[in-house]
Amino acid sequence: MTPDANETPAVRKPGIKGWMLFDWAAQPFFTIIITFIFGPYFVSRLTEDHAAGQAAWSYTLAIAGVAIALLSPVMGSIADASGPRKPWIAAFAAVKIVSLAALWYAEPGSSLAFAVTMVVLASVAAEFSIVFNDSMMPRLVPPADAGRISNLAWGLGYLGGMIVLIAVVALLAGNLETGKTLLGIDPLFGLDPAKGEDARITGPISAVWYFVFILPMFFFTPDQARGLPIGRAVKSGIAELRSTIGELKQRRGILRFLVARMIYQDGVNGLLALGGTFAAGMFAWQTVELGVYGIILNIVAIGGCLYASRLDSRLGSKSVVVISLFCLTAATFGIISTGPGFTAFGLIALPTADSGGLFGTAAEKAYILYGLLVGVAFGPVQASARSYLARSVHPDEAGRYFGLYALSGRATSFAAPLFVGLVTTATGSARLGMAALVVFLLVGLILLIRTPYPADRPA
Repeated sequence: MTPDANETPAVRKPGIKGWMLFDWAAQPFFTIIITFIFGPYFVSRLTEDHAAGQAAWSYTLAIAGVAIALLSPVMGSIADASGPRKPWIAAFAAVKIVSLAALWYAEPGSSLAFAVTMVVLASVAAEFSIVFNDSMMPRLVPPADAGRISNLAWGLGYLGGMIVLIAVVALLAGNLETGKTLLGIDPLFGLDPAKGEDARITGPISAVWYFVFILPMFFFTPDQARGLPIGRAVKSGIAELRSTIGELKQRRGILRFLVARMIYQDGVNGLLALGGTFAAGMFAWQTVELGVYGIILNIVAIGGCLYASRLDSRLGSKSVVVISLFCLTAATFGIISTGPGFTAFGLIALPTADSGGLFGTAAEKAYILYGLLVGVAFGPVQASARSYLARSVHPDEAGRYFGLYALSGRATSFAAPLFVGLVTTATGSARLGMAALVVFLLVGLILLIRTPYPADRPA
């Protein structure tokens, strides 16, 4: 039931652009909350030591991952039965916005459970919204353009995340020693870095940004016609989910794609969520260093998505995902092999002298280089996977299959952070904990190489 490659949905450019702006609106949550600002603040300021903080953050991500894994397929199936996606996106947007705004109250010394709860709620709402947004794509974008549009939208998201991140480190995030931002000024609004206000403010900022920039999608992007009433849609959706799961026995290519993605995305999610916190513990990076690191990665990520948008059209989505996984695996090896005074697991000794300023040691510069490889690949590996599936299913079944797609990205998403947390707790070594991510990336890559493209084509 793959869509006709020549089929062109009758959607005007403002509708496509409104849909693409969803990524622009959503990305700052992942950039400044999960990865570069609030996550490291959670690890370094809300807990007593780095190992305990990394373990607590890993468990937080694991809890959110379990909830997303269990409910995403149900949401996708209900979407197909009920029809319109926008009401669901609006409902989850409300949960996400309130939860993010509440992160302002996650002060040092406050209840860790409160911060965990708000991050879990925001994460679950964000991912459910993505299920409904992604399932709109087959009705908006012709299959031949799916890879290009998906990568451009993802790149647009990174641009939005980078703009917010630059604003935070330049105007709001103060150095704990000097109290000044990267521009050498006092943080705006009188924010006090000693109280973590420069990190906590990222919650309300992400909430406002998301609210403002999802509006064009609501105003300009056409939605699917109304289907069943909500009560019947839920029953029908659950029945359709059972049918779809049974149907996967005949659609082995899609099943193999979903299993491969389930495994490698676990590694990708873990790398994105824990890479910044790992650096914070190893090099004692604070908000400014982490923010600049995030800006560098996002600049590279935008370029990676732009190039991948053309590469996808020429080589296909599968090739882009495979190349990206090779890059991410190599980068992870580099990251875990680097520490103060060495890289390549000690085979290459590095000077320990600190030249002063940002990233003053040789080891920090090596970490940045590995991070550039992550930046090039982590956008295309997700954007082209999205177009991989869009090219493999019919628009009428997009909701339930994108629900399973979300499941494949989350079904074991608790496994990588949980494994990292358990290994870190057992060994007291964040490095050994991070090493677990390599296994997820490699196994998923091997499975994907054996998957047909499009996934619904016989192997």
